[in-house]
Amino acid sequence: MEEKKEKVARSKRGNARIQNRVKILMSILNQEDDGKMAEILNECSVSLSFSFTGTGTARSTVLDYLGIGETEKAVMISLIPESDEEKILREIQTRMSLYLVGKGISFTMPLSAISEIIANGITGAATEKTVNGRKRMNGEQRKYDLIVAAVAAGNVDEAMEAARSAGAAGGTILRSMSVDNKKAEQFIGISIQKEQELLLILSRSEGKKAIMQAISDRVGLKTEAGGILFSLPVDHTVGIGATGAETDENAGGRERA
Repeated sequence: MEEKKEKVARSKRGNARIQNRVKILMSILNQEDDGKMAEILNECSVSLSFSFTGTGTARSTVLDYLGIGETEKAVMISLIPESDEEKILREIQTRMSLYLVGKGISFTMPLSAISEIIANGITGAATEKTVNGRKRMNGEQRKYDLIVAAVAAGNVDEAMEAARSAGAAGGTILRSMSVDNKKAEQFIGISIQKEQELLLILSRSEGKKAIMQAISDRVGLKTEAGGILFSLPVDHTVGIGATGAETDENAGGRERA
């Protein structure tokens, strides 16, 4: 009975216009391109963006493999209205030249919740816009996941090597700090190093489990690296990738990590 109700609900969503919502757009770009990305977002829609710097903290062989060399990467997280998602990705693909190797990648992810004030502000300029229910992705339709591995400083090269052995094609490194996690440490039963490095890997969904297992075996919680892993669902992507991935039908282009 419940299965039948779910099928009916999916059918209704597929034929109806769905209310607009806010999504995350994550972009990994050459450092000098973040200004151009912000310009595109402001021209196409209303967005709220935050930028982080990815630095080359691994061994040189891994840096070459990741495609970041001695240069820094801009990692931008933007909140955008779903109704403008397709247009934004199309403009990014074309104007940022993400069809060229080494130019970067952009991909969108769903949100489970957001501040009402922020949501109203971002979707306010698109109050008349709705979303085609057929284009809203579900778990069965998604082809990619974002794997996040947080390891103690100095261990990110091992994490990347383990991921590569399981089929990962590349990643991006961010430096971070563990902040007052004493209570969590008591419940988990481990001590988290204060200086951390985050490794972000865009992976095909079918390969995610093997990559995460390989990282966990090499630098997981039971090792000195104390690695913590989780993954996030990815909807649409644009950009050429070391993954050799196929073109995203909804956004155009190919992927890179």
